[in-house]
Amino acid sequence: MTQRAPSTDGALCGPRPVPPAGVDGNGATLKLMSADQSSGDALNDAAVLPRVSIVIPAYNEESVIRQCLIAAVYQSVPAHEIIVVDNLSTDRTAAIVQQMQLEYPESPVILLSQDTDQGLIPTRNFGLNHATGDILGRIDADSVVEPDWVEEVQRAFHDPSVQAATGPVVYYDMPMRRFGLKADDKMRQLMLKLAKQQYHFLFGSNMALRATAWETIRSETCRDEKDEMHEDIDLSLHLADHGLKVQYWPQMVSGMSARRLEDSPRDYRYYVTRFDRTYKAHNVKKMALKAPMVVFFSVYFPAKILRAIHTVNTAQPARRGGQ
Repeated sequence: MTQRAPSTDGALCGPRPVPPAGVDGNGATLKLMSADQSSGDALNDAAVLPRVSIVIPAYNEESVIRQCLIAAVYQSVPAHEIIVVDNLSTDRTAAIVQQMQLEYPESPVILLSQDTDQGLIPTRNFGLNHATGDILGRIDADSVVEPDWVEEVQRAFHDPSVQAATGPVVYYDMPMRRFGLKADDKMRQLMLKLAKQQYHFLFGSNMALRATAWETIRSETCRDEKDEMHEDIDLSLHLADHGLKVQYWPQMVSGMSARRLEDSPRDYRYYVTRFDRTYKAHNVKKMALKAPMVVFFSVYFPAKILRAIHTVNTAQPARRGGQ
């Protein structure tokens, strides 16, 4: 097991008491806004197939949360539960989720409120702590999972040695989407090779882990109160510390927005260098693990140009009479 140096950069990595049922790691109590949590699905409830929860942290996501939930509802194998954790949103995020509950009463859409701390990590932890599935999926509010996502998650965990899984993404607001999916898959496999398979990277927009694996690492995950790290890489490193296997599963596909490319070069650089700050907090100094930073820096300007062209083209009004 890797020996971890005391956390710097505001990260607080180390043992914390495991919260009791109904209370998250911050002491916040559960606010359940949907009573029916039963999947009602024979396949998912069968002993041979794990129940898959989908956890979606959300803060002011009124523009994307509906499409995210529709994709999560229309699955070839229904999810055990679809949990949206609202984190002090000031827009209509919660209202849209509540409307979805009325529109899809047969679907296990659950709305929780995490109103103790602002931030992705406490919100993510709150959702994972209250999920009741065997496998805990984790996506972003702008994720649009493929129709067979739950089914592929179940397949990824067919091997009992697999404790977490992640897959590629297709950027739905970029041109040449299917080509982009292949490129993203190749890029992620390249990153694994460049890192010499020292550990597998989880990707927060498209990942899942066993409930037992989360129970093992949840009291150790970094708090990152200054918001300087990659929370998914932090999870990966904690899993690696315990020798818990992470599987890359190419068939586990999620769509996501490329809105990160709208960041200024300075903000994008800060985003990418979160890798360095995460490694520093874990006292990881292996140069091979800097491979993702090189890849992300290299694609920024070409991808930004493509996105700008695509935005202009899609914004043009349709002409009448073929003019």
